[in-house]
Amino acid sequence: MRVGFAADHAGAALKAELLRRVGAARPGDELVDLGGDGSDPNDDYPDFAERLALAVRDGQVERGVLICGSGVGASVAANKVRGVRAAVCHDTYSAHQGVEHDDMNILTLGSRVIGPEPAFECALAFLAASFSGESRHRRRLDKVLAIEGRETR
Repeated sequence: MRVGFAADHAGAALKAELLRRVGAARPGDELVDLGGDGSDPNDDYPDFAERLALAVRDGQVERGVLICGSGVGASVAANKVRGVRAAVCHDTYSAHQGVEHDDMNILTLGSRVIGPEPAFECALAFLAASFSGESRHRRRLDKVLAIEGRETR
């Protein structure tokens, strides 16, 4: 799987650690660093959220991991891009269930909320999950996509 990673100034250190650890744990995946190295305090979450969201939308990566201080702002910004379903998940259940039931394609983490070990576990759960395609989940996803379609005309 091709996975993009991006972070603002607050999330850069956690992003670097996740790139290293996820790369070691999932050697068959191609991990793409889409920026945010922490060197500039003006590296704002909307810039990196948009960069990653566009990469997901355009098929440059299949999924993404996005990190800011709380995870909230980056999630809000990423969800403005059509076709993106980003959510803040600080537990493994939500990280895999978001993919299995809701076809989530960006996992958002808050570096000031979650530690490196649970963040790593959430990333692995997210990347290991697949959309179930069950009729009830497809029906609900279709309704979400219909809202998106009406709102982006």
